[in-house]
Amino acid sequence: MDDRRERKYRRYSLVCPVYLEFQSGGSAAEVETVSENMSICGLLVRSSSMIPQHTPVTFIIRIEGKQTFHPIRLMGAGRIVRVESRGLGAGFATAIACETPIAQLEEHLPVGETGNFWNSC
Repeated sequence: MDDRRERKYRRYSLVCPVYLEFQSGGSAAEVETVSENMSICGLLVRSSSMIPQHTPVTFIIRIEGKQTFHPIRLMGAGRIVRVESRGLGAGFATAIACETPIAQLEEHLPVGETGNFWNSC
């Protein structure tokens, strides 16, 4: 039996830098991560740092490509909904659910990226 949830939005296989900010121990923390995939309602990033589940975060996604004259930055906020260890020294897979959809995501994807998706979010 397939226990995978039905997804509402396209999920794009997009690898790009994602900068996370969150509160940790009463002070602001910043972590540079790399996306593995994303949709307008969430993203999966890999990180060397473990950010606890349920932590509120703000993020900046930096999209670069041959079709853009300068990097595009998409900003948003969300909450960590899942953290999985990738094994000793391999870091963590961290799933972030967005507070509001990243509506601009599809209009800024590099040409050809729209075909790299699963039925998503």
